[in-house]
Amino acid sequence: METLNHTLIPSEVGPLSAIVTHKGLCALEFNRSDRQAMLRDRISKWFPASQIVEVSNPLLERVRVWLEQYFAGRFHKLKPLPLDLRGTDFERQIWDLLLDIPLGSTVTYGELAQKLNRPNGARAVGLAVGHNPVGIIVPCHRVVGRNGSLTGYGGGLDRKRWLLEHECSAAPIFRSASSRG
Repeated sequence: METLNHTLIPSEVGPLSAIVTHKGLCALEFNRSDRQAMLRDRISKWFPASQIVEVSNPLLERVRVWLEQYFAGRFHKLKPLPLDLRGTDFERQIWDLLLDIPLGSTVTYGELAQKLNRPNGARAVGLAVGHNPVGIIVPCHRVVGRNGSLTGYGGGLDRKRWLLEHECSAAPIFRSASSRG
């Protein structure tokens, strides 16, 4: 049986449930009843022979420090964390693309679909983005609608707006990721 370690981490956008395996962070979710129900379903699907224990460990401590640095605006101190992302092949492709969106930038669902040579795949991309198990660290909040509008976010649009504004405070120019050279 696989042991998953869990802790609740306070943040500027509310408490976050963090879960790690021995390989890496597998979940970072807003502590809201609808999101926690989705998290339980995700854990039972992708970690069927597991038990969750409420014990901190060095990796959970690294996640906590990462989030403290992020929310303090010390973006230059953020180092990649080990991740244990489980999902379909398509979802994992999308989550990898999310990790490439620079701080202070946004990209549209359609642009992500284009990167995978699926020009009509914006809706499928949206579903995969919505299943991102590690919010904030895998920055699904940086994905916006075709016209730049804020659309769908598990933490709510107010949190998405806050995260983008927070990141822009440290980025010299808030631009679309598609404008990168």
